[in-house]
This record gives sequence, C-alpha cells and structure tokens, in this order.
Amino acid sequence: MQMMTRNVLLNMELEEDDDEDGDIVLENFDQTIVCPTFGSLENQQDFRTPEFEEFNGKPDSLFFTDGQRRIDFVLVYEDESKKENNKKGTNEKQKRKRQAYESNLICHGLQLEATRSVSDDKLVFVKVHAPWEVLCTYAEIMHIKLPLKPNDLKMRSAFGTLNWFTKVLRVNESVIKPEQEFFTAPFEKSRMNDFYILDRDSFFNPATRSRIVYFILSRVKYQVMNNVSKFGINRLVSSGIYKAAFPLHDCKFNYESEDPSCPSERYLLYREWAHPRSIYKKQPLDLIRKYYGEKIGIYFAWLGYYTQMLLLAAVVGVACFLYGYLNQDNCTWSKEVCDPDIGGQILMCPQCDRLCPFWRLNITCESSKKLCIFDSFGTLIFAVFMGVWVTLFLEFWKRRQAELEYEWDTVELQQEEQARPEYEAQCNHVVINEITQEEERIPFTTCGKCIRITLCASAVFFWILLIIASVIGIIVYRLSVFIVFSTTLPKNPNGTDPIQKYLTPQMATSITASIISFIIIMILNTIYEKVAIMITNFELPRTQTDYENSLTMKMFLFQFVNYYSSCFYIAFFKGKFVGYPGDPVYWLGKYRNEECDPGGCLLELTTQLTIIMGGKAIWNNIQEVLLPWVMNLIGRYQRVSGSERITPRWEQDYHLQPMGKLGLFYEYLEMIIQFGFVTLFVASFPLAPLLALVNNILEIRVDAWKLTTQFRRMVPEKARDIGAWQPIMQGIAILAVVTNAMIIAFTSDMIPRLVYYWSFSIPPYGEHTHYTMDGYINNTLSVFNITDFKNTDKENPYIGLGNYTLCRYRDFRNPPGHPQEYKHNIYYWHVIAAKLAFIIVMEHIIYSVKFFISYAIPDVSKITKSKIKREKYLTQKLLHESHLKDLTKNMGLIAERMGGVVDSSLRPKLE
Repeated sequence: MQMMTRNVLLNMELEEDDDEDGDIVLENFDQTIVCPTFGSLENQQDFRTPEFEEFNGKPDSLFFTDGQRRIDFVLVYEDESKKENNKKGTNEKQKRKRQAYESNLICHGLQLEATRSVSDDKLVFVKVHAPWEVLCTYAEIMHIKLPLKPNDLKMRSAFGTLNWFTKVLRVNESVIKPEQEFFTAPFEKSRMNDFYILDRDSFFNPATRSRIVYFILSRVKYQVMNNVSKFGINRLVSSGIYKAAFPLHDCKFNYESEDPSCPSERYLLYREWAHPRSIYKKQPLDLIRKYYGEKIGIYFAWLGYYTQMLLLAAVVGVACFLYGYLNQDNCTWSKEVCDPDIGGQILMCPQCDRLCPFWRLNITCESSKKLCIFDSFGTLIFAVFMGVWVTLFLEFWKRRQAELEYEWDTVELQQEEQARPEYEAQCNHVVINEITQEEERIPFTTCGKCIRITLCASAVFFWILLIIASVIGIIVYRLSVFIVFSTTLPKNPNGTDPIQKYLTPQMATSITASIISFIIIMILNTIYEKVAIMITNFELPRTQTDYENSLTMKMFLFQFVNYYSSCFYIAFFKGKFVGYPGDPVYWLGKYRNEECDPGGCLLELTTQLTIIMGGKAIWNNIQEVLLPWVMNLIGRYQRVSGSERITPRWEQDYHLQPMGKLGLFYEYLEMIIQFGFVTLFVASFPLAPLLALVNNILEIRVDAWKLTTQFRRMVPEKARDIGAWQPIMQGIAILAVVTNAMIIAFTSDMIPRLVYYWSFSIPPYGEHTHYTMDGYINNTLSVFNITDFKNTDKENPYIGLGNYTLCRYRDFRNPPGHPQEYKHNIYYWHVIAAKLAFIIVMEHIIYSVKFFISYAIPDVSKITKSKIKREKYLTQKLLHESHLKDLTKNMGLIAERMGGVVDSSLRPKLE
C-alpha cells in the first residue's frame, strides 16, 4: 500500500492536464507534422504502427518472433476498443496519442512488435528493439563508456594471505564468473574501429541497451498544447495510456533459462545472493551492477560495507554491555537503593499532587540494578569509541567508493542530465538566456519562484511544528498516566510476583509511552511521506537529481524530528526543569513536570530506543516481505483460469510489482535513520550496533529477494556515489559527538558519582577516610519539609497523605533550616562544572581524533589513483596511436596522389 500510494502521489502532477485537448505530433525522418486532435483515425495515413504477431510458445524467449531481434523494453496498454468503461471520446484521444507516440518511436529508429496477452485479451504488449545504428548514435549522445581493449593491469588482492580463510565467504567463481576488465572510453561512431567489438550482439550488454532505449522513450513527443510539447513514457504511463513500461528479466528466478544463449543472471543472483543459504556470503556486486546498473549496485555496496563496519561496533558494544552486566553486583549505589536499612528507610516525596503517595526508595531496586548495566564506565569508553568508529566508517567508505568508481567505470561520468518531463510540461514563460542570448522556456518567473520557495518552506515548518505538537501530546500523556499508575500499582517491593518487582510507576509509564510513541511515529511517518512528496512536486525541481535531493532533505528533516524528538526529550529535558517539592514546575498550569528515577533517565532512554529501533526494524522487514508477496499472490489467484497456459517472459514480468520511481530512496532513508539511532544515542544503549547488524544482515537478503523475485526489473542507471546521503551522514557523525557527550554528562549519573568519589566522599565535604562510593545515595537526595510548600495559589498537596514531616527528592539543594534553604548547594556547582568540563574535553578529544583520521586517510587510495592514471594514460595512448595510424595512412595516400600529379605535370617538360 505504501509503494502504491507513493506512486500515485508522484504521478498526480502528471495526470492533471494530460486529458486536455492538444495537437498530435508526428515526426518523420525529414519533417515534423502537427495533426489536430479531432478527426477520424481512418483519415490519418501518417501513423506508423507496430506489426502484430502471435506468441510463439517460447516462455523464456527474449527476442521478437523472428528469434533475431532482442527485446530491449516492453510497453503495455489496454486495447481501447475492449475497455469495459468505454468512454468513446476519451478512449479515442488516448488511442491517437498512443499511436502518435509509437509512430514517432519508429521514426526514431526503434523497431516495434505487438503481441496480445495469452491470459487477458484486452492487454497488448509492445516489444521494443533498438538496432545497431540507433544504439551507436545514442551511445555517443549519452557519452556511454565502452570497451577499447582488455585491461592488462594486474589486480593485487588486499587479503592475499587470507584468501584461504575468506574463500568460504566469497561467491563461488565457478558459478558467477568474474567479469573481464577493459580499458574504456566514451563511444564515438567516427572511431568505431578503435573499440573492442567482437560481436555486435554482445558489444552493448542488455542493461546498456535498456538504458539507451529508456533514454529515447523518455524524450519522444506525442502532443503539443499551447506551444508546449508533451513527451515521455512516464507521462503516458501516469495518465493511463500505457499501463506499464519496463525492461525484461532474463529468466525465471528459480530456474535457469532453457535458451542456451541466455546467461540466466537473474537465477544466479537469486541462488548466490537472495537465497537464505547465502546469507553468510559476500555480495556478487559486479553481477548486481551488471544486471541492475550502478545506482542499485552502489546502494548494496554501501549497505554491505556499513554492515561489515557494524560488526566491529557490535563486538565492542557487546563487550561493554557484558562489562556492565558482570559488574552490576559491585554497584555500590544500587546496593544502597536495595538495602532495607538504607533505601528501605528513605521516604521519597510524592511525584504528583494529591493522588501520588509517599514511597520508599527501595521499590526502584530492580530498575537500579538494570541501570548499573548501562550506566557504567564501559559506556564512556564505548561512546568515545563510536565517535572514532563513525569517522573511520565514513573515511574508509570514501576509499571503497573510489575503488568502485574505478572498477565500475564511473570516474569521469559525463551525464548532462535532462530536465524532468514534469518540469518541461510547465514551461510557459519565455526568457532570454544570459549565456546563449537565446529564448528559453521556464515554468515560473523569479517572483513566482520566490513565492513557491516561501510556501514550501512554510509548509515544511508547519509540519515540523505538528510533529513537535505530537511529542508534547506524548509528554502530557506521560504526566497524566503517571498519576494513574502511582495510585493503582502496588507499592510492596518484597512481593513474590515478579511483575511487582519490575513494574514501578516510572517503568510502566515509560513502556506504555514508548509503545504509543512508536505507533504515532509510524502513523505520522506515512502522512509525512505524502506531504513531503506533495511539497516537492509543488516546488517543481528541474532535474531528477534536484528532485531527489530536495525530497531527501525534506524527508530526512521530517523523519529526524519524528523519530528522534522523543529521545531528545527524555535525554535532555525530562527531569531537568522540575523545581523542588516546595515549588514544583507545572505544564499548562495543571500537570506537574515529570521527574526521572533516582538513578536518572538513562534507563528510560534505553527503553525508548529499544522499542522504537526494534519495532521499526521488525515492522519494516515484515512489510517489505509480506506486502509484495501478498500483492503478487493475489494477482496470481486472479489470473488462474480453467486451463494452465504458457505465458511469455514479458507477461510474467508485467504481473510482478513495479519498483516505483523512489524505491531506492526509501531504502536509503530507512538505513540513514538507523544510522542515527546507532550513533546519536549509543551512549545509552551499547547493544544498538548489534541490533543494527542483525537487521542489516536480514535487510540485504530481503532487499535482494524483493528485487529478484517480486519486482519488475528496474531501468539501469549510472551513479558515482550515494548522493546527498553522504553529507547527511557526515552531519549526523558531527552531531553524535555532542549528543553522546551530553547524554553521559546530563542524562547518566556518571559525573555526579565521580564528583562524589573524588571530592565529597572525603573531608572537607565527606566523612570517610578514603575514597569510596558509600553514602552516595544519601548525599544525592535532598531533604524537604512538607510544610514548606510555597505556591499560595494551590493547597499543600502533601497534607493528608500520611503522618510524615520530611521526605527526600532527587536534587542537590540545601536542607530546611539552612540560611539558604532549598537553594543549590556546593555539590551542585561542582557537578555542573564537572559536566561542562567533561563535555568540552570529550568533544575536543574526539573532534581532534576525527580531524586527524580524516587528514591521515585520503579519500582515494594510492593504488586506486595509480590505476586511474595508468588507465587514462593507456587509453589516451591507444586512441592517439590509432588516430596517428589513420592520419599517416591518409597522408600516405595524399602523398601518392600528389606524387602522381607532379610526375604527370613534369613529364612534358622533360620530353
């Protein structure tokens, strides 16, 4: 449902005016003919229509009926004369547009063949083939790099001594054979003899052929309206004239093709990549890139590399978790909380007005034990480690990316990106280009552009405020439900029921609020996806890259606030502005501000992260597996007929799910949000990298399974890198240092414990003769006299709750009767100074290390630089020598002719 909704939203703008009347455009080899929309089709003799052929009964065939011409693309439409809702006028217009479009395709040199569906007589499949001349012409236009000669550079393995160990993890080379390396250069028809052409049929591989054909399909016109041309297969599909357009898979995913000439690459990808038994193996990146293109290949290369780096972070995180777990019995302050003679004797002040009772500190015994696991010295070590790890990951990924650019031949990718059809369709204003001094069309004036930018920015700001409002709603829920739990949950810490031991009012509030927060996040997530797409469509970016970058920033901004706002609240705001029992702070004048446990809010932050991160991973994987599988299953049941029929390859692929224009975008977004959880709040949850590692191992195979079994083949696209996601990760990495330092300083109790151990456990502030943690709990809990309630607008909420005069609360304040009673004491200012000093020192140390690592690790390795320079040198030399040979040959012919002319002119004089 999500993917279908996204496609509908993306196509809304295209559908707005496509049913309006306009002039049909017919292109000929030497002229362009503009025909009026109305008129009988029989009178139009200019249409070039594809030939209809019957299905030849070969289900694995990838060729036209003649068995010679390869199918490079398939267009699917519903026969207008057989539509159930036969609106004659609309169907007639659609038919004319389709026929004009197909006629223009033929005029551009493409060859078409139509075949009716074997299961649904209304469907017609138009198979598209690009002949050699068309491929050569557009390969030069698109600056496609093609082989010059085999690459004779020796590739050195970085793990030569470990080949025996990594052999088990590598793809079986007897099954997926390594691709031959070539020196390449942008194709030029004038230098065709310089290229490595052994066979015309295999010189352009299927992915390149599909990319060239899609380039043509996206730019062929079919209608002119108000002097604006309408063109492109995307608009025709979105308006319903065509039902689908896609390149073909080469075979079934679970069987090899019966055609011996077919490489069955889809089957190999399923067997060695998508199948669960290959979960421990490395990905066949070269085959992925060859079959699906560089854009998908670079995504899986990045995801695989990120997962490999997570292995190191997960090991260190588990080690820190085990350190805390094994040392929780040595946690002195937790023992004091659980001790009946210490924690059992400390009476804590009510945490809400009237309904909340006084309570004993030892009811938080179990939560304090769990807090010792996460709030330990290992957490500090792990936070520093992750600050370095994220820099290592980003720097080493740049090096890996540079290697892929060389290996996949995208180092000097020359792609002059064309304007989006949606953009050009709105170009109604004529302006003079400052560079060319020629007229060009733009969709809006400078004033109109400013208005659009202002409206889009206002919309983004409004929806972010709405997200913040939802977070405030969760806070109000927490404040109100805490009162309910405080009055209903039993207060007996020695009960035999294990639920009573763990489910304190604070814990119950935290768990239920986290679950509700997760549900709201997922609901808002769906809404904001639609909103971001609508805003970006209104913004009308010029190119597809501009569109994706604009949508990326909006979606990430929405998701950042949506997913992380509750975590930021717990980490940095909850329990920080509560006042004290004599003068509490109220929300909205009604709800008393929320307090943390006596041990701090770190355990609650851990709970929040676990529920959101774990729930998101489970939900996404279930959705990614079940949704396409169920949709395809429903489709298969709907197509079941009385007799089983052999269906051709193009019809089998048509009944798979479309990937959608932004399918890969959402895969990146999911992983970047996870990257934020792993880095921004890892100081509170050292097991986050382990959860991410397990999720990513499954994510790679789930995505592979989807692509190879449930989705149509995507149009291969070139890409050098992961685009706008790289600077987003760098921004998260910088922010992560600050957030983790602040979590340790302000959310955990590590700094107050260290200050007590080194300064307040011994004279002059303490009474112990040696450094110790004994007495820490008593020292960190202030005393309050219940008669000192200062808010005259409210009745004293503590009267009538019991025969008590004094209670304790979590803060560093002077006791009643002190000259500065209830003011912050010296301990508080020592702690604040230590926290600020810790943040400054930790940030400077980690940022210095990050800077040094970034400087020390070049983005491109020396070996890769040498390979790039060597290939460039040899390629230029090869082309130069070839050009020199041609020039020498031509000069020789000219010299011979000149010599003959001179001889003939001198001979009469000699006679």
